[in-house]
Amino acid sequence: MSELIEKVLSIQELLIARAMDEHHQGANDTFLELRNEIIAIKSLSQYIPSILKNSRSLDQFSEYLKYNFNSYQDCKNLIYNEFNELFDVLENLDTTPLDQLVISTLDKLSSDYIHQIWQKALERRNSDPEGAITIARSLLESTCKHILDDMQIDYGNAPEINHLYRLVSNELNLAPSQHTEKVFKQILGGCNSVVEGLGALRNKVGDAHGQGKKNFKPSARHAELAVNLAGTMAVFLFSS
Repeated sequence: MSELIEKVLSIQELLIARAMDEHHQGANDTFLELRNEIIAIKSLSQYIPSILKNSRSLDQFSEYLKYNFNSYQDCKNLIYNEFNELFDVLENLDTTPLDQLVISTLDKLSSDYIHQIWQKALERRNSDPEGAITIARSLLESTCKHILDDMQIDYGNAPEINHLYRLVSNELNLAPSQHTEKVFKQILGGCNSVVEGLGALRNKVGDAHGQGKKNFKPSARHAELAVNLAGTMAVFLFSS
């Protein structure tokens, strides 16, 4: 079970306990901490239960129940029904610690588009590997453009991903040629290779281009590799 699912499950259990009129020491503080953390994840905003959005404390939730429900079972059914969609999304995402690191990093940005790209990449890496590979490349491209826009650096109308990354790496002092230590040159050269590889992989097996008779069909593990690499590079660039 992922860490996010465990946290949402804890919120649900706290609400059910309050519906039973149970008052445990520290419960409200725990609820507030978990609630704020989940609501802050922009990529999940459309799936957050309304009772969670509208209840800023367990006492507020109690007041809501008092005026809208007559039985504990009705309250319990409401809580389960409200959380179903969020649980479905989290279970389908099957998030890893890396996924959550990327989510945490992207949540600091104002770009809803980049959030949507990452969400789609997570959703498709198992069910649609070709689409996920294409989206992984789009995530990296959008990351580079976002950084260049913030720096007010022109990158043209239709730049290739390699050109975008070259501009970004030069501005962030991440180009191998800007360093003298062999180990840093190797690592940063590896970053260049990752970007070039993602672009080439997308052209070879992604769904953005048609293919001939002989074609390679990527599996979920190839998509997971591409998505993880793109996510790691996005975190690295936004943190630099």
